[in-house]
Amino acid sequence: MFEIFWRFLILGLVSFGGPVAHIGYFQKTFVDELKWLTQESYTKLVAFAQILPGPSSSQVGFAIGLQRGGVFGAILAFIGFTTPSFLLMYFAATVGILDSNSILSGIVVGLKLFAVVIVADAILSMYKSFCQTKLTIWIALISALFLVFFSSILSTILALMFFAIIGVIFIKSQKTDENLVPYKKINYIYLLSFIGIFLGLMIFGVYGEIFKFINAFYSSGSLVFGGGHVVLPFLQEYLKDFISTDSFLVGYGLAQSVPGPMFSFASYLGADILASSPFVGALIATIAIFLPGFLLVLAFYDSWEYYSSKKYVFGAVAGINAAVVGLLISAFISPVVTSAIFGFMDLFIAVVGLVVLRVYKIKVVYLIGVFCVIGAFLNV
Repeated sequence: MFEIFWRFLILGLVSFGGPVAHIGYFQKTFVDELKWLTQESYTKLVAFAQILPGPSSSQVGFAIGLQRGGVFGAILAFIGFTTPSFLLMYFAATVGILDSNSILSGIVVGLKLFAVVIVADAILSMYKSFCQTKLTIWIALISALFLVFFSSILSTILALMFFAIIGVIFIKSQKTDENLVPYKKINYIYLLSFIGIFLGLMIFGVYGEIFKFINAFYSSGSLVFGGGHVVLPFLQEYLKDFISTDSFLVGYGLAQSVPGPMFSFASYLGADILASSPFVGALIATIAIFLPGFLLVLAFYDSWEYYSSKKYVFGAVAGINAAVVGLLISAFISPVVTSAIFGFMDLFIAVVGLVVLRVYKIKVVYLIGVFCVIGAFLNV
């Protein structure tokens, strides 16, 4: 058990680069070096995490811990991998980066421009992965247009449900062996826990600020398909009454510069919102945003291969993934671009940053430093 914890702790300290990079780190450590899993088993775990909503790379790590040491091993894997980014984001929130100091204000400008680059890069990558047919391209465009004009949690959920149905009807899997996979039961204790907490927080969220606060993070973690960046529009909509747009985008930019899971963005938001008890706020927000994805892993860990072989599941997931691209485009337009681009120079810096990131593959930790320096220089 201790080895599970410290192996993931080391990875949490050095795993820069986002979910895709994390999956590469896990592959090298747990498949190539430690031989905890075979290549085939690991590939199945990665596919499993892509099907479920939640933080994909953290779900892969959680599943590795689950396979190695049961539920306790899964929890230790999560704690080890997340603790470094949690602490870094907590301290970033409590330092007060939005002070009136001109240098700090300039850094804020740079971080907001950096958020433009990161979200644009995520859109291009996800578009390439999830929009490979005319239908999925149209799904992405229509969902983006719809969510630009009707921006709310309800409209987002309705869009995802609608395009999941479209996917079931019109998107067909090429698999022909779906009846060859043996049936295994879902763990309904964890599934009902996931649903019960979701509905409970939604109901009680109208009766108190603390329930509304927890619901913002739990519901966001429950609805995110397609990777960490997609949590942006959900959290922005849920927390618009709790936190300023500037502080929100600064935290999002900072989340790109720390190792470990990008969902640690919640740690920053929780500490910022509950300023009277920032550590408690960071801890509650972090647990709430990760919990739904982990409950789903526990619910479907044994049965996912059977259900994922079904053509209707393939179609639904394909439709949702394409709609998620549209969701991210709508969030890119507002609040990301509208809060960061105010002139030609801002646009030029963002475009150059995107080209450098995608063409020259510069490490994110270096790029964020450059943007902080540029922001400070522009604000002098």
